[in-house]
Amino acid sequence: MRIWFIVLCQLFALLWAQAAQAQEVVDVAKITCDQFLAGRVGDFTSMSFWLSGYYHGRRSNTVVDVSAVQKQVHSVMDYCLSHSDALVMDAVKKVIEAAK
Repeated sequence: MRIWFIVLCQLFALLWAQAAQAQEVVDVAKITCDQFLAGRVGDFTSMSFWLSGYYHGRRSNTVVDVSAVQKQVHSVMDYCLSHSDALVMDAVKKVIEAAK
């Protein structure tokens, strides 16, 4: 009986480890403002910093000004509230270009 319990525990641990390694793949280019605001595509803060880093990286700017990113996030949110069908990447591009 004890051996069955040990085998069952090992099987459970093996299955749990495989489930924990599962990854979600997101095509950021297809995220709409509505999905972004509703938090349906992952952690809001992580997505915000990723989007900011992506656009700043395209401009060869490796400096991250956290307070500026937070302001830009609020600007993107404002834009997205009035353009729920727009793509988030377009919203971020417009906000960053307006801040130049």
